This record gives sequence, structure tokens and C-alpha cells, in this order.
Amino acid sequence: MREKENLTLLGNKENDYSGEYNPDILETFENKHKDNDYFVKFNCPEFTSLCPITGQPDFATITISYVPNEQMVESKSLKLYLFSYRNKGDFHEDCVNTIMKDLIKKMNPKYIEVLGRFLPRGGISIDPYCNYGMPGTKWEELAWQRLSHHDMNPEVVDNR
Repeated sequence: MREKENLTLLGNKENDYSGEYNPDILETFENKHKDNDYFVKFNCPEFTSLCPITGQPDFATITISYVPNEQMVESKSLKLYLFSYRNKGDFHEDCVNTIMKDLIKKMNPKYIEVLGRFLPRGGISIDPYCNYGMPGTKWEELAWQRLSHHDMNPEVVDNR
């Protein structure tokens, strides 16, 4: 099968858990349901990056939701990609925006959103959200609507 030829990480037991940020590790495969609009959602409750100032670890749950176009991201490559952030020093907002931009570059989705729910440090939790809708389509309007109404009813944060 052709798509298996393009996926080098799935089923490969020789994983390289690189300590360096690496967007090139992301792999895609063909969306077999291009005629349907549907969401794909990933939850990564063990995301780790580093504070660019102090070098201390930051922990988060990263949620990625997207409506695929021609290509979809392979989940093992996404896991290894997110794992590559463990030694990357970036602010929370930079992490979620970079994740989104790397996935857009790799997949060209119709729509995508990335939410980071970072654990508190110094008594403050930060939950950056970003999204993108393909320009000139209904997805561009959806992106604006979801962004402009994002977090209108925020969760109660008590001990996250």
C-alpha cells in the first residue's frame, strides 16, 4: 500500500527521542474521506517545554483539533514531534502558535485550532489558544467566529 511507504515511524520500534525541536519529524498520509468535513482531535496531557528565561519545565495538556483537507497527520509522528519540545525554550503562547503553524505547513488543513492548558507556575496558569481557517473558504469565517467567542464561559480553575 502506497501510504505505508511514506510513513517511516508507524510500527518502527527504533524511535529517536531527540532532545531537539524537530518539525521535520511530522509525517502525513492521504485523507480517504475528502468528501466529508469532520474534526480530528488529539489530546496530549503530558506536553513539556522549558521556560525560555528560567529553564524550568512547563507542563501542559495540548489539544489539537483540525478539519483535514488532502493530508492528515500521523499520530506517532505527532507524539514524537510534541516530545521534541521537552528541551525547547519558548513561552506558552509561542509553543501553541508554532505547533499550529508547523501542522499547517505539513497538512494544509481546512481548519485547525490548538489549545494549551499549562499548569500554574508562580500561581498563574496560562491557556493560549490559536486557530486558522483556510483563506477564502467558510473555514476562514469559522476561525474568526471561534476565536472571537473563545473562552466566553471559562472553566473554573481550582487546583489544576
